[in-house]
Amino acid sequence: MNNLVLLTGTAAGGGSSMIITVLYVVVIGAMLYFMMIRPQRKQQKQHSALLSTLATGDSVLTSSGMYGVVIDVMEDIVIVEFGSNKNCRIPMKKSAVVEIEKPSTEKAN
Repeated sequence: MNNLVLLTGTAAGGGSSMIITVLYVVVIGAMLYFMMIRPQRKQQKQHSALLSTLATGDSVLTSSGMYGVVIDVMEDIVIVEFGSNKNCRIPMKKSAVVEIEKPSTEKAN
């Protein structure tokens, strides 16, 4: 008889621990989403918006740390000229561009 009482007592408590475990998983999942996934998606949107403004003549910084000037823009590829040597033109993926600096339209007097 004592064993039966002990079994029913632990069975009733087991349901509430399952709810708490599910609640912990949901809370941790929400924290992961708001701390890792959401900021990364926001950064990807900003980077794609930056790349959509890329045009010929823009100064760019690549992911390898090299500065250059955009010579031609295609769908996924950008041709960038590096340094003062006009023969150093390298095709690269658009995603390799990290920063864009538009040429200034101001004229020095």
